[in-house]
Amino acid sequence: MESPLRAGADAPGLRLIETALWDGAACPRLAGHLARLSESAALLGWPCDGDAARAALTGPPGAPARLRLALDRRGGIEVTRAALPPAQTEWRLGLAGARLDSRDPWLRIKTTRRAAYDEARTSLPQGVDELIFLNERDEVCDGTITTLFFDRGQGMRTPPLASGLLAGVLRAELLARGACHEENLSRADLPRVRLWVGNALRGLIAARWIG
Repeated sequence: MESPLRAGADAPGLRLIETALWDGAACPRLAGHLARLSESAALLGWPCDGDAARAALTGPPGAPARLRLALDRRGGIEVTRAALPPAQTEWRLGLAGARLDSRDPWLRIKTTRRAAYDEARTSLPQGVDELIFLNERDEVCDGTITTLFFDRGQGMRTPPLASGLLAGVLRAELLARGACHEENLSRADLPRVRLWVGNALRGLIAARWIG
């Protein structure tokens, strides 16, 4: 069956993106980034040279950096490098005003088609570090730039892809290690569970719900 994403794969300016950590010597989650990039490109029907992407995801020796790889529909690769964002021991979470549609297949891959996330990110209320999206069923999806993780007292969980969220690299790593399992989380439960947010660049960060 052809991927439903192919109908929009030729949209002007569309790119697949990977945002990775360079620790000064290596890209610690390189395999995860390459696997997701390859899988996403296949869904779009785009060429993807894994060796070229691997070679591009590097930085200067001894200088940690944020790497952002962009892949276009012809297989062209561009990487930009920037300073790492400031580290925080805890992120304060609020609720995004927009809703995500769990049936939207574009939510599962990381592209430049990110209007809802970018708009929420640029309007963070004072005292809030991240906004969490809900879907049409009041289930938790993603943050603007992070995956949400939680614990009801039975171990770490994260919402399933069926709720409408990105297949995050950190998320995939924790699931593969058995350190995390999938479970739905409702809006009503957000104040009642232990929370973390995370991504491949920042790792796992303790979080607090402030609504």
